[in-house]
Amino acid sequence: MNAKRSLLSHIQNGDFALFTDVQIAKALHLGRRESFAVRDMLHALVREGELLTDSRGRFGTAEQFCALRGTIVGNERGFGFFQPDDGTGDLFLPHRALKGALHGDSVLAIRVQGRGEDEGEVLAILDRVKEIVGTYRRERRAGYLEPDERKYDASVLIPAGKQMNCRDGEKAVARIRSFEGETPVGEIVEVLGASGELFTEERAIVRAHALREAFPAAVLRAAERIPQTVDASAAQNRLDLRNECIITVDGEDTRDIDDAISISRAGANFLLGVHIADVSHYVKRGDLLDREAFARGTSVYFPDRVLPMLPPALSNGICSLNEGVDRLTLSCLMTVDPRGRVLKKKIVPSVIRSAHRMTYTEVAKLCARDAETVQKYPDLLAFVDTAIALTKILKAARQARGGVDLEMKEAKILYRDGKIEIPEAERTIAHEMIEQFMVLANESVAALMTEKQVPFLYRVHERPSEEKARALAEFLRGAGIRANFDPAAVTPRDYGALLAQISDHAVAPIVSRVMLRSMMKAVYSPENLGHFGLASECYCHFTSPIRRYPDLCIHRIIKEALVSPAEAKKKYRDVVQRAAAQCSRTERNAADAERETDDLYIAEYMRAHIGEEFEATISGVTSFGLFAELKNTAEGFIPIETLPDDRYEFLEAHYALRGTRTTYRLGAPVRVQVTGVDFGMRKPQFRLLAALRGGR
Repeated sequence: MNAKRSLLSHIQNGDFALFTDVQIAKALHLGRRESFAVRDMLHALVREGELLTDSRGRFGTAEQFCALRGTIVGNERGFGFFQPDDGTGDLFLPHRALKGALHGDSVLAIRVQGRGEDEGEVLAILDRVKEIVGTYRRERRAGYLEPDERKYDASVLIPAGKQMNCRDGEKAVARIRSFEGETPVGEIVEVLGASGELFTEERAIVRAHALREAFPAAVLRAAERIPQTVDASAAQNRLDLRNECIITVDGEDTRDIDDAISISRAGANFLLGVHIADVSHYVKRGDLLDREAFARGTSVYFPDRVLPMLPPALSNGICSLNEGVDRLTLSCLMTVDPRGRVLKKKIVPSVIRSAHRMTYTEVAKLCARDAETVQKYPDLLAFVDTAIALTKILKAARQARGGVDLEMKEAKILYRDGKIEIPEAERTIAHEMIEQFMVLANESVAALMTEKQVPFLYRVHERPSEEKARALAEFLRGAGIRANFDPAAVTPRDYGALLAQISDHAVAPIVSRVMLRSMMKAVYSPENLGHFGLASECYCHFTSPIRRYPDLCIHRIIKEALVSPAEAKKKYRDVVQRAAAQCSRTERNAADAERETDDLYIAEYMRAHIGEEFEATISGVTSFGLFAELKNTAEGFIPIETLPDDRYEFLEAHYALRGTRTTYRLGAPVRVQVTGVDFGMRKPQFRLLAALRGGR
C-alpha cells in the first residue's frame, strides 16, 4: 500500500478522522518536508472525491462529517440556502460557504457554527446545473445570458461562435461547459423566442425546471400495448364491487380520475369506501413506464395544458375510473362511528364500475336540492346526504384534534380560446367531502402499514421551528392579537385555536398567510414523523397514483405487504429512501413551476388592465417595496422608490415598512393603479394611490 492509500485508510478507519494536515503530521511525528507531502496527498484525495475538507482545514469522509446530500437554492445577493434531500430544515449559506456552488447544484453540506443556528457550509459539489435559461445580451463578438432565475448571482459567458444565431434580447437556453473562476461559461443550445411573449416565457419556465414534456416513443408504445379493458383473469382474486353504488367526484375539466367513493349506514355507524385506481397493476417496478414516472415524479398543471406523469393511454384510459366501465382498484374500507373515529379498516384489491361521474358542482346542487339535478340523479339523494353528514362529523373531529385549516384563497386560472380568465375560486361542501374522505383513507392506510412494520413512504409535516413560531407570535402582538402558545413547543391545537379566535377578524386572511410561512414544508419520508397541519400521527399519500409517484410506490408496498410483510421488508427497505428524496424534489420543482406559470398568466391578464385602479391588500412587505393583492388574487409590486416618503425602515419581524409619515403593514387595505407588467418578476407593476381606512 502506497503512502497516499495508507493515509486514506487511517482517516477512513477513524484514526485521523476530522484531523487537519497539521494534526496528522504531528500524530505521525513528521518533519517539515514530510508534512508538506502529507498536505499535498490530502488535497489530492479531496480532488479525487475520496475525502472531504471543510473551512477549518479538517479532512474526513462524508459519514464522519455527518454531511447531507441536497440542493443549493441561490440568491441574487450572493448567499444561498441548502435544502437537504431528507427534508430536514434548510441551512443558510454565506457566500464564502457556497464554495462556488450555483443555484440548482447538487452538493454535500454540513451544519456549522455561525451567526444563526441554521448555518451551513458546502463540502463538495456532486452535480453541476447543466442548463440555464435566460435572456441573451450581445456584446461585440461574444455575449452573456442573463438568467431568468434571480437566484443565480452570475451571468453565463457565451463565447464567440457559441450563440446559435440568438438575437439580442431573445430568450434562450445555455448549456454550461466550464467555469472561469465562479463565472459559468456555456453555449446557446436552444432559442426560445422573443422575451415578453406569453408562450416564450412559459417555455422558458418549462426549460428552467427541466420538466419532461413529450414522452419518448418507446414509453408511448409500452403504454399503448396495455389492453384498455379489464378481462376476467385480471378481475380474479379481487373483491368484486361492480354492483355497489360507487361514484367519482371531480372538477368539470378533470380527465384523469383516480379516486371514487362509496358510503352507506350500518346502524349509527358509516361504512365508507375509498377506491383508488390500481396503477401498479399496469406499471411494474423497474419497467420502462415506471422509470419514466419516477423521473417525472408528478404531473404538472399549467393553465393551458398538463404535463402528465403517465402517458394518456394510462392516465386518461385504463387507469382512469371512468363511468360505466370495469376498473381495477385498491379499496380502503372503513367503519366510522358518529364521533368520526375509525373503528375498523382494511385494504383490499378490488374491481369496481363507477355508477356516475359527478362534479363538485352537481354534488353541491344535490345538497341544495336543485330540482333539475335531483331529477337527473334521484338514486344519489340518500348517498349524498349520508356523505355530507359524515363530512361534517369528520371536519368537526379534526378541528377538535387541532387540525390547522388555513383558508387560503387560490387563483383558478383558465385559458380558453386564446383568452385568460381568472374566475372566483369556488369551494363547496362537495370539495370538503372529498378532501375529508381522502385524508381519512390516507391516515388509515398509513396506520395499517405502520402496524405491519414494513418500509413505507410517509407524508410528513414537522412542527414549526421555535424561531419561526416566535416570529409569528411577534407579528400577532404587533397586530394586537394575543398569542397563547409556547413557540418552543407549539402544537396543531394552538394554531387551530388561534385561527378560531380570529375567524371573524379582518386580519384573518393575513394571519393565515403568516402562519403558513411559519410552518415547515410537507415532504415524503421513510420515517413516520407525523403531520402537524392535519394533527395526524400517521399520514401518507395513497389516493392519486395517476399523478403522484409516491402513491404508486406505496400501492406496490401495500399489495406485497398484504401477502407477505417479510417479503415487503426485503424488497422495499432501500426503495423508500430513494423514492422519498426523488418525490420530494420533483414535487417541489413542479410546485415552483406551477406557481411561476400562474404568476406569468396573471401578469399577462393584467396587461389588458394597465391604467385601471383597484382596491387591494398589502400581501408582502420587503426592504425594496410592497406587494399588493387584488380580489382576483393578482399580486403586483409597488417599488419603494414610488412610495410618498423619502426614507423607509423595513421592520422584518412586524412585516412592516415604516416611513417618516406612514407605516405600511401586511394586511392593510390600499388603492392601487396598474402601471405596467414586469415579466422578469412575473408581476404586474402597481402605483400606490392611497392607504384606505383600516390601514395604519
